[in-house]
Amino acid sequence: MFQIFKKKKFLVDHLEGFVDMHNHILPGIDDGAKDVEESIALIKMFTEMGVHSFIATPHIMHNYYPNNRETIGDALNLLKNALLKHGLDHVSVSASAEHMVDSDFERLLETGEVMPLKKNYLLIEMSYLQPSINFDAAVQKIASERFFPILAHPERYVYLKARSSRYKKYKEQGLLFQLNLLSLGEYYGAEVQQKAFKLIDQGLVDFLASDVHNLAQLQNLREITISRKLEESLFPLMEKTINNFY
Repeated sequence: MFQIFKKKKFLVDHLEGFVDMHNHILPGIDDGAKDVEESIALIKMFTEMGVHSFIATPHIMHNYYPNNRETIGDALNLLKNALLKHGLDHVSVSASAEHMVDSDFERLLETGEVMPLKKNYLLIEMSYLQPSINFDAAVQKIASERFFPILAHPERYVYLKARSSRYKKYKEQGLLFQLNLLSLGEYYGAEVQQKAFKLIDQGLVDFLASDVHNLAQLQNLREITISRKLEESLFPLMEKTINNFY
């Protein structure tokens, strides 16, 4: 009888009405969906989970993915037309970007070429292997331009240890944290999973998102199970994400 109370639940059972504010579902412009067909396949699988609202965030990364409003806008229009053809007119997709803090980032800020999320949020990332040399200066610059910086997947940076005081320093600088739903399983490895749990326990996470790039990742997301304790911790984070980005 007591085993009933220990039973784990699937994460996807709690995604009804969720707004996915970080993903790579736009076709053909970064390391996400390769074409419109893959974009549609991803969205159809998302809708089976109850997710119908998306903010697509393709990479803007100097010398790798030099996207801009035009390339992102073209990909978004292509996807929206495909949604209509497939009878998915109930799906809402808008677009922003995931900005790499690299040597070109501050120029994009100064020239107004960044692509913020709703309410002047700016999604940023760093290299997984080492921090950006100009990161602290870039965060200050973001604030001076009246944006609110959101650091994507802080649990995945290998140079940040699970108990690192650096996380709290980033929060003191005004950074918001967006945690990947995939990190709640072992897709990125056990160490990332444990860091994700600790960031949630410490109350440092602000938003949740899939950061899905392909069908294999989305299938992995469908298989993640969560404990009752984690379930209770995720509810307010999901609500905060929905309220800020719906």
